Amino acid sequence: MKIHPTAIIDSTAQISETAVIGPYCIIGKRVKIGEDTILHSHVILEDETIIGEKNEIFQGVVIGTAPQDLSWRNEVSRVVVGNGNLIREYVTIHKGSGGKNTIIGDGNYIMAYVHAGHNVKIGSRCIIANSVGLAGYVELEDKVVMGGMAAVHQFVKIGTMAMVGGYSKNVKDIPPYVKVDGIPSRAYGLNLIALKRNEIPLENRELLKKAYNFLYRSGYNLCQAVEAIEHNLPSTVEIERFLHFLRNPSRQGILSREFSKKAGYEHENGADREVDQSAYFATEDLADVRLCTAGDRVDKLTSR
Repeated sequence: MKIHPTAIIDSTAQISETAVIGPYCIIGKRVKIGEDTILHSHVILEDETIIGEKNEIFQGVVIGTAPQDLSWRNEVSRVVVGNGNLIREYVTIHKGSGGKNTIIGDGNYIMAYVHAGHNVKIGSRCIIANSVGLAGYVELEDKVVMGGMAAVHQFVKIGTMAMVGGYSKNVKDIPPYVKVDGIPSRAYGLNLIALKRNEIPLENRELLKKAYNFLYRSGYNLCQAVEAIEHNLPSTVEIERFLHFLRNPSRQGILSREFSKKAGYEHENGADREVDQSAYFATEDLADVRLCTAGDRVDKLTSR
């Protein structure tokens, strides 16, 4: 065990023999640190925090402080961090409120100045760029990518392999595999790069495109889109995950709007309306949204 002599460590902390604790770190009561985890200088781990194996935590990170929640009554809770995470400078992660925990999975890359509020749940292999703000109770599924300075409203859920544009304002649940951007955020198609990198077969990607069309380009409401996907598309792992997410929204509800290529128009449930483009930050052109009558929506959407 390598512990710098300037580190302050409570006697009840449990630290692996292979962990490294840098200068001026402060380790609180009943903290647990797993094998091969490295703490650079000035890291603070507050009471009850649990850190797994092979994590690297950089200068100035603070984990496990009291939640910024007016309902908190000093109940016992903690931050639980998994294995193999890279947590860069000055990240702050608050413990849970209501006696529940804030949870970080495995293999995440959390860049400098990110804030994860109380009761946040981050899955595994996510990339969260500088200064992202995750409010209380936000949930990120696995392999989410978040651009710098993006803000996420409390309770929002973000599905697996979703990609969130930098500096975006996110107040609705973002379905799996979908790209979003803007203030407020709007859908910009599927995250095809992530699907390819994760070796999702071409035929499954094509089915996801059709599911996306049902949700954003059909004119259907959420219930109708779910029913259309169920009745018109075969079951795959990706389609079932997409449906499960749509059936189980947070209190914020599912993001329902797409930004279309048609200049100055926002697309919501099949209807275009004029908007101020200066509020949006498009990263990729989309094909023109083709509107369908009720009688031929399904045929056109499933044929794309």
